[in-house]
Amino acid sequence: MGDTPVARIVTCPQCGKRNRVKSAAAGYPHCQNCGAPLPWVVDVDDAGFREVVLQASLPALVDFWAPWCGPCRVVSPIVERLAGTLAGKMKVAKLNTDASPATANQYGIRGIPTLVLLQDGKEIDRITGAMPESALRPWLEQRVQKASSRAASESITGERR
Repeated sequence: MGDTPVARIVTCPQCGKRNRVKSAAAGYPHCQNCGAPLPWVVDVDDAGFREVVLQASLPALVDFWAPWCGPCRVVSPIVERLAGTLAGKMKVAKLNTDASPATANQYGIRGIPTLVLLQDGKEIDRITGAMPESALRPWLEQRVQKASSRAASESITGERR
């Protein structure tokens, strides 16, 4: 990724229009045709981590993975489905630990897959190992809801906790 902004083409789940979604942007991506929130799944590396994840306007779920990891290949499509379910409420950043060891080391990643939920650059929670969607969904939804509630109350009061 480096210094070049990367974009993915995402098909709107509401109307089917293809949209270009940037890795880093203010707010969250919307369909250019119907306005529906789009799933925000991006690839990130050591060089882009600050801009793409730490400065994200939404809670960011970082999927620490590696290409050789079987459980990572099981978790990845689950995480992408959840990104669709929680479109407009969170961002998913996929970080290959083999290609970006500095960030993995910074976050103390000792096993993969590891999912770390961050908001405003701070870790909210993490989970290591593969788990079924039936367990991962409530874990993530609860934490994203809590993060969204906290962000809303901070914007109203002007306070940071």
